[in-house]
Amino acid sequence: MSQDLQHLATFGGGCFWGVEAAFRQLPGVLSTSVGYMGGHFPNPSYLDVLSRITGHAEVAQLQYNPQQISYQTLLAKFWDIHDPTSLNRQGADRGEQYRSVIFYHTPEQEQLARQSKRQLEQSGRYDKPIVTQIVPASAYYLASEDHQQYFEQ
Repeated sequence: MSQDLQHLATFGGGCFWGVEAAFRQLPGVLSTSVGYMGGHFPNPSYLDVLSRITGHAEVAQLQYNPQQISYQTLLAKFWDIHDPTSLNRQGADRGEQYRSVIFYHTPEQEQLARQSKRQLEQSGRYDKPIVTQIVPASAYYLASEDHQQYFEQ
């Protein structure tokens, strides 16, 4: 399958190891990788991102088959696997690299992400405001091999 942008999704919700692991188990997710997006520093390393000088988020990027899983289902999983009310923090992980963010690849993804966030805000599920950013996808930098499918290693 070609890497059609309509079949690519990128999410940041804390440490990328856990985000990737949550999506890898879903039927219809064809492949996953972890890396960095949303910063201003070319070709960052893990230590660069950890030092908080690059502006990148740790993200999981996945290729999916929309005939097997919808983008809406991916969004629902994203909301379930992290706390979208926690600014630049998930559990013990702190820093802007752990921010809650949806990087959209198409106008349709942007629309669906914003609609999904609005529905979650109106649901009353959280007492605090949802701080998840919804921003255009930018350059994606693959993390080193030792970070890929970390929990399976």
